[in-house]
Amino acid sequence: MAESDYPRNVRRALKLALTDTPVVALLGPRQSGKSTLVRTLAPARAYVTLDDEPVLRTAREDPIGFIAALPARVTLDEVQRAPGLLLAIKAAVDRERRPGRFLLTGSANLLALPKVGDSLAGRVEYVQLHPLTESEKERRPGALLQSFLNGHLAPRIPGIEAGEAGHLRERLLRGGYPQAQLRSPERARQWHRQYLRTVLERDVADVARVRDAAELGRLVEIVALRSASLLNLSALGGELGMRRETADQYLSVLERLFLLRRVPAWHSNEARRLIKTPKIHLLDSGLAATLAGLEAGDWTTRRDRFGHLVESFVVQQLIAQAGWTDPDLRFWHYRDKDQVEVDLVITRGRRTWGVEVKTAATVTPADGNGLRRLAEQCGKDFQGGMILYAGANTLPTADRRILAVPLSELWTR
Repeated sequence: MAESDYPRNVRRALKLALTDTPVVALLGPRQSGKSTLVRTLAPARAYVTLDDEPVLRTAREDPIGFIAALPARVTLDEVQRAPGLLLAIKAAVDRERRPGRFLLTGSANLLALPKVGDSLAGRVEYVQLHPLTESEKERRPGALLQSFLNGHLAPRIPGIEAGEAGHLRERLLRGGYPQAQLRSPERARQWHRQYLRTVLERDVADVARVRDAAELGRLVEIVALRSASLLNLSALGGELGMRRETADQYLSVLERLFLLRRVPAWHSNEARRLIKTPKIHLLDSGLAATLAGLEAGDWTTRRDRFGHLVESFVVQQLIAQAGWTDPDLRFWHYRDKDQVEVDLVITRGRRTWGVEVKTAATVTPADGNGLRRLAEQCGKDFQGGMILYAGANTLPTADRRILAVPLSELWTR
């Protein structure tokens, strides 16, 4: 299967944005499929890539002249490589404001780049493209998040075939980058290693000044081993022999490149959320597994590491589904002084949902402790909870607001 054969569920959001917004920016990790999507979405548009060195040189040396010479409707690929273009685009849009004039792609978060984030305010809509979700691989709508938020999940026995859950290991190890889908497991791991090396050698300089890109590589490997754990900057810096502030700066660089994310802590007092400890996740489970040295045979012997990987995998799948369900949703984790936890907290205003992730094929009453504690904290704002587990049936729990749901619903619903 070719990369262009995979459906991308944010396609509709991208097309809609082009109908009423002068600048639309499709952002996501390198090799996540951005160029393929924009070229198939709007094949009649002029297409210019800043990965072409002569083009990049011209764009950097004369951004105003470069933009002035472009056709009326144009796609600019990898625009983060010449951030000076954004001010020139702003000036061009202010002179002639037409919907869909500029379609940009970027392998870095433009909002986080120094002196760039505000340059297109009021003129741009950002759409995020994640690596392939499991639902996209299966050509499904990816409706689990929407069904959960709308209260449309219900007990179902018998559910899917038990064999579906057995594919979880392979899905975790392969991850979501389109190119990794085209290779054997061994070749996919090699591709992951080369991918990280290319990103660090080629893209870091576009988003930050870093004294040694190799240090970033070592940091990613450590995060892969700690994915889905509370972030301890002092311990992280200590392992690498760097100051806490430097470790924080390097993590921010990796966030800008869409390699990892920090999920903030939820608290019933909104002001206190800002000072609680976040969790850290590598975005792509395949890259995380490769860097952590996990293989299919480790499913039993290194189950704790796979447990963390499954949590990061679920967080990524649900955040990606939010892109075509409700981009305004916010995501958190919960942990209180008694160390009672909820892996993912989802909020829309004050309305709150909770998701717990389990690798086991059975659910026990204790698995809902964190969700019940979250419900107590939220009161009437708690809308429901979901325990995602490796079983085959959607099951009720003692609390009617909480259901146990098969992980496979992420790619079958």
